[in-house]
Amino acid sequence: MEETPPPLLGSSKPHLEKLTLGVTRILESSPGVTEVTIIEKAPAERHMISSWEQKNNCVLPEDLKNFYLMTNGFHMTWSVKLDEHTIPLGSMAINSISKLTQLNQSAMYSLPNAPTLADLEDETQEASEDQPEKPHFDSRSVIFELDPCSGNGKVCLVYKKGKPASAQDAEIWFLDRALYWHFLTDTFTAYYRLLITHLGLPQWQYAFTGYGISPQAK
Repeated sequence: MEETPPPLLGSSKPHLEKLTLGVTRILESSPGVTEVTIIEKAPAERHMISSWEQKNNCVLPEDLKNFYLMTNGFHMTWSVKLDEHTIPLGSMAINSISKLTQLNQSAMYSLPNAPTLADLEDETQEASEDQPEKPHFDSRSVIFELDPCSGNGKVCLVYKKGKPASAQDAEIWFLDRALYWHFLTDTFTAYYRLLITHLGLPQWQYAFTGYGISPQAK
């Protein structure tokens, strides 16, 4: 079990200010925004990263490795006040290294001969001029969950050439609830900036899909 230190209100420490790119101050100064909270996490130890790489036969991208050496995961939330009610709204999350688990290994149901994600794959999803070749749920791709997106899909670290996987083959993709893939960025750093820029608003990842953000999210 991971220990969860008490949440920090705002960001009183310089490294947290740097980690959040100053977004806490922007949120705290916004009308109606309340309870801006960061759960501070200790840095991952180098042996934890080495152990993950050996276990999964994948090399973490350097920027993601450096992120984990600064904080073993990330979780920042904020709420809005409507009338007398406080409503949780924004959530920014990156799984810790121990929860950076492979997506395409488990069956969907714990029954014999149950379908796996690979069985449900839509082979009609081909690469187009503006999108690279999509990940596969079989051994052609290795997929790890970075952010469960509060149940609205999954942001994944995807290695496109199977195992053994090198860092330069990694990309960040969004898997929607209908199991369709949408390319986000080719580096973790670029994805992290997107996450902070969108303030963790619900379903913001759908802005990068062909069908866009739902009316409710807007």
